[in-house]
Amino acid sequence: MPHETLSIRGVDFSYPSAPQPVITDLTASFPKGFTGVVGPNGAGKSTLLQLATGLLSPDAGTIDGADNAIYCAQRTDEPPGDLERMLDDTGAPVFALRGALGIEWDVLERWETLSHGERKRAQIGAALWRNPDVLAIDEPTNHLDADARSRLLNALSRYTGIGLIVSHDRQLLDEICGQCLWLSPGGATMYPGGYSAMQATREVEAATASRVREKAVRDRNALRREETVRREQEAKSHRARSKRGISNKDHDAKGKIHHMRVTDGGGGKRLRQLEGRIERAEQAAEDATVEKTYRVGIELPGTVCKRDTLFSLPAGELPMGDARRLRYPDLVMRPADRIALTGANGLGKSTLLDFIRANLNVEAERIIYMPQELTAAQGAKVLADVKALPKDELGHAMTVVSCLGSRPAQLLDSNEPSPGEVRKLLLALGMTKRPYLLILDEPTNHLDLPSVEALEAALAACSCGMLLVSHDSRFLDALTSTQWRIEAEGADSIVLTD
Repeated sequence: MPHETLSIRGVDFSYPSAPQPVITDLTASFPKGFTGVVGPNGAGKSTLLQLATGLLSPDAGTIDGADNAIYCAQRTDEPPGDLERMLDDTGAPVFALRGALGIEWDVLERWETLSHGERKRAQIGAALWRNPDVLAIDEPTNHLDADARSRLLNALSRYTGIGLIVSHDRQLLDEICGQCLWLSPGGATMYPGGYSAMQATREVEAATASRVREKAVRDRNALRREETVRREQEAKSHRARSKRGISNKDHDAKGKIHHMRVTDGGGGKRLRQLEGRIERAEQAAEDATVEKTYRVGIELPGTVCKRDTLFSLPAGELPMGDARRLRYPDLVMRPADRIALTGANGLGKSTLLDFIRANLNVEAERIIYMPQELTAAQGAKVLADVKALPKDELGHAMTVVSCLGSRPAQLLDSNEPSPGEVRKLLLALGMTKRPYLLILDEPTNHLDLPSVEALEAALAACSCGMLLVSHDSRFLDALTSTQWRIEAEGADSIVLTD
């Protein structure tokens, strides 16, 4: 019988190579329906999903209700194990599911040539076909165009089990999640509603916590000042009560001092009472914690190239790896141009970027290129390249990483950075070049929401040329002034318009 709730109680987890635990004393309950798992990169979101689905075992604590569970990872390097079985299924439900998600019968044969959006739909489709009790999905809308995203949302809305979603897609979290778990190195808190409701509550909590702490600190400081005054008074009184230096024959003076000692004997007691109040105030100030936030924001020191063009390509065609061909007109990009390359999944945006990169008029070292996806091995190499930087350059790169919301020490101690951290590392490496051109293929994929906002602000202030591919229309509207759009013109023809 399917479980009604996934329960996690007192769970700790550490990776063998990491100096600090990723998750500590986590307790949470996940009912049927979808729960959003939100937090900064490196907080353990993907780790939590793998613990919830049994791919990882906790060092301590218990996880109940995950007997039949599936985890859909961020990466889609390899086809999911259930994809072939789903494609062999001839029942009506699977045809309806494949139709809803646009999964073609030959996706397994064409896996290496599929776009990452097509792979993501196939990955999630195979998981939904299994109808697991627990379904954990890491960044489900990465690489999806508007139509594919709508199809996916419709398919997920029909799932009746216990769902966990890690996503930077605010709209998705609002539309599909009944609650959100905020996960951070400092702990975890569950909030009712979607992302917007959670953020509104967190803002109120942060403001309240800040006011409480400010009052506790003011009270503590006032008591400390009072203690200083009283100690000075007590020291003065002590000197006045001292018989030292008075002649033994001066009985009147000694009598007055003796009388002062008798009548003012409560000063020490009051000072001890004050010390107790200060101790309690110190504890109150310590208990009035405010979640630590890090400065998020970077500058990208781009440079406008002095050449007339960054690239100039005559009209032509590109093979797409199947029977289709991508036709494009004359393409020219000038040094300060900001161009959005848009179009549905599978129409050749990444193919066109590869062709442009091979025909640039500027030095390769003055280009920052961020591919749509990197394998785990490629991500590990990027981290190794960063670790090998000279000390001053490494410090600069880690400042960038920190300003994009990741903790440098934790990242440098890891062997396999998360996909979001890899993107930050690529930017950090590129910033030392003062680039002429940024070519970014789905740059917001895998980034947490504060990092997305920081990246958008940084790109807006950058002076060099930009060629951006993204399905995030708000991101493109804020940063680009020209659009090149790829559209299907027929079964074997795709055309780029500018």
